[in-house]
Amino acid sequence: SQTPKGLWLTERVWDNSIIKDIKSCGIEYVMVDDYHIKTSGLETETTNGYFLTEDSGEKIGLFPINQELRYAIPFYSLEDTNKLLNSINNEQNKNAAIIFDDGEKFGIWPNTYETVYEKKWLEDFFTQTIEDKNIEVQTFKEYYTSNKPLALTYLQTVSYFEMGEWSLKADDTLKLEQMLKENEDDLKFLRGGTWKNFFTKYQESNWIHKRVLELSKKQIDNKQYKEALYKAQCNDVLWHGVFGGIYLPNLRDNAYKYIIECEKYLDNKKEKLDIDFDGFDEYKFSNDELLTIISVKNGGQIFELDLLKNNYNYQNTLTRYKEAYHENIVVEDDETKTDDIKTIHDNTLKVSQEISLDYDWYLKKSAIDHVVLSDISVEQFASNSFKELADFANQAFKLIKSSKKQLHLQREGGIYLDKKYNAILDKSYNFKKNKLSLLTSLESNYNEAVNYIQEWNLHFANIQTTTFNGAYLETNKQYSSLEILADYLIINDNYLKRTLKFDCLNVKKIYISTLNTISQSEQGIDITNQGVTIGFIYDFEKRSSFDITLEVI
Repeated sequence: SQTPKGLWLTERVWDNSIIKDIKSCGIEYVMVDDYHIKTSGLETETTNGYFLTEDSGEKIGLFPINQELRYAIPFYSLEDTNKLLNSINNEQNKNAAIIFDDGEKFGIWPNTYETVYEKKWLEDFFTQTIEDKNIEVQTFKEYYTSNKPLALTYLQTVSYFEMGEWSLKADDTLKLEQMLKENEDDLKFLRGGTWKNFFTKYQESNWIHKRVLELSKKQIDNKQYKEALYKAQCNDVLWHGVFGGIYLPNLRDNAYKYIIECEKYLDNKKEKLDIDFDGFDEYKFSNDELLTIISVKNGGQIFELDLLKNNYNYQNTLTRYKEAYHENIVVEDDETKTDDIKTIHDNTLKVSQEISLDYDWYLKKSAIDHVVLSDISVEQFASNSFKELADFANQAFKLIKSSKKQLHLQREGGIYLDKKYNAILDKSYNFKKNKLSLLTSLESNYNEAVNYIQEWNLHFANIQTTTFNGAYLETNKQYSSLEILADYLIINDNYLKRTLKFDCLNVKKIYISTLNTISQSEQGIDITNQGVTIGFIYDFEKRSSFDITLEVI
């Protein structure tokens, strides 16, 4: 048996605070990027060896992965790869060609299976490297125990350069890319955000992370609870770069599966706490069937709607965010396609037909309040291109009353046309075993008729088998929509074998559309279904109430 002494640091995300934890696990050295050393400010003639760093006297070794090798293997020819390896041959203890990389690039990334296996690049690379008398193949442990460190260094909170780009908001990423083009020799001074910026870039990422922190603080002495808690902490779901990450609903479903599993071990029927660290309280209501969490800050929306028996969160939706790479999407027909192998960072973002890049200015959860003109179409509703007249969708509400099974919120806002018309919106939630009812009342001194829309966004694990009053949504295009004229909506979720029934008395009509995102992945561009957007549309003039009840069967 072997006791590991080294660790490939997850996504090479470095922060000094981890040294104590990894040392307590018996780890003596970690693999980072040479970029980490270059940004540290250390003057060093080479990064072809290992360095030492410390925090509060705890020492750890740092092996900097060679970026040229990382981009060359397995994308360069065997001859060019060998030349690169031999170019690192210099003086003793300073000639380590350090490589540690994703297994996915050996067969999973586009076009790599043919090159790596069918054309035997990997087998030939091993043979060539072993037979080259100038190259000695060693494990990290062998090198670490037989060589001295190059120097002492102190790292910033940093990951590889691309991660810094990805963690920025889209406009800042574009600015950083332009700065790099204009200052290619100053890479060590240029870097984007830290990995934790993903918690501010994507609300859905922050929510999952903070739910895990909440459950960690509540940790009970129960083996099954702890196992579920640890399983909920997989990092892949929390970020996004070249790979799907937060854009992949199945990863989020998996995180919520274990978050909900933990909840079932706790006996918390009603709580008030700031889960997502935004300075505002969220309200959590739980019974044997449903767990519901309401965000006071974000329009009094339903942020989580968990089916406890299914370990499933119907609010596992995703807001449509602007991404920097959206500017690089190109429409390409079959005649212009290329299968040349290249590093994943140079992937061409190709689509076969024009797509619509639509973004959301509010979070796509549920019980969102809109006031709109009366002629809004289902297409405008789906693409979020309608004009909002009020200020309730993403603004803070205040608490009026809270009890074990009820939450009453209110916002004094306005309807904005030629001027501001004062408006008050009340939301009164009531929670029963398998029912959630919401009575909304809106009052304004605006005298003309407009529409009130209550928007719900629900995530289904298999949208293809889900029906809405018996009808299916098409899944072979970016937008698919339905218009329903009824005062009820019955959703059959054939994946979970559950039925969601909405009763909505006096509703004018119901709009339903797919909620799809456009993101990059190792395959290029993905159009991914994140849920279904439902709009309950009512006539409104001066003073009205809207009563919607959801029953889960």
